[in-house]
Amino acid sequence: MQPLILGIHHITAISGDPQQNLNFYSGILGLRLVKKTINFDAPDVYHFYFGDALGRPGTVFTTFPFVGAQRGKKGVGELTYTAFSIAVTSLDFWVDRLKKFGIPVLDRLTRFGQSILRFEDQDGMGIELVANAADQREGWTYGGIPLEHSIKGFFGATLTLPRKELTERLLVESMNYRLHDQEGNRFRYGIGGKPGEWVDIVVDPNGQRGVQSAGTVHHLAFRTATTATQLEMQQRLIQQGFGVTEVRDRNYFLSIYFREPGGVLFEIATDVPGFAIDEDEAHLGELLKLPDWAEKSRVQIESSLKPVTFEPKNYV
Repeated sequence: MQPLILGIHHITAISGDPQQNLNFYSGILGLRLVKKTINFDAPDVYHFYFGDALGRPGTVFTTFPFVGAQRGKKGVGELTYTAFSIAVTSLDFWVDRLKKFGIPVLDRLTRFGQSILRFEDQDGMGIELVANAADQREGWTYGGIPLEHSIKGFFGATLTLPRKELTERLLVESMNYRLHDQEGNRFRYGIGGKPGEWVDIVVDPNGQRGVQSAGTVHHLAFRTATTATQLEMQQRLIQQGFGVTEVRDRNYFLSIYFREPGGVLFEIATDVPGFAIDEDEAHLGELLKLPDWAEKSRVQIESSLKPVTFEPKNYV
């Protein structure tokens, strides 16, 4: 029987200037802009989706770029670092590429036997590149990054929490995760042991609370296969006392939301229908796509959004 939770679906962050945001994630990191739409709850703000060739679940980093947003602060009660997966032979390439575009590598780490580069985007978002031989997914390139060095998708995510017990219980008893490993105050949870599913909890009982704004993660979304498995998860969570939302239609997937015990906003998102329902696969992300209810306001919405452009040749 297929588990209800299959790993990470997407991670959504708050950012500042939309052009700088696009430059960083598609230009420097080389992720494909698979969808350019709006924040359904704030239609005068973009919602960018970055991922692999098709925006497959487990590869999609999404942003709400609020023009003029103040910088937030990573801290307790938040997802503090998003980890992307690269080939074990790609570390030197990425050190050189980040240096080329003026992005300082803040730290080079070894964690659970794997080498990691840690840096931040223009808003202070915590990013890690994890070199590993286990990831057989093919990344995306606009041409400036050799395919063998391209980002393959997520490796995992780090939650910084004051304690782990209740969040661990949620992951293990309700979401198919199990404790996989530990280093000091870092605890790693997985499902089948593959990149794209790892959730690390760093326990920091005395740390300062995070402040959510530009440069911080808004929510962590987990994969479920279908609407039926999503509804089963919804009922399971409700029975366990979590305040779960109704199912919300996000056009490219259906979503439910709830707060895990440490304060991080979790989402359960369906794998279907995906990002090719309103654009040809060869032209994903090229046009501003709106949900049906917003089409009547297209002129007003487009006039409220700061125009953005992307030239891959600038990032070769």
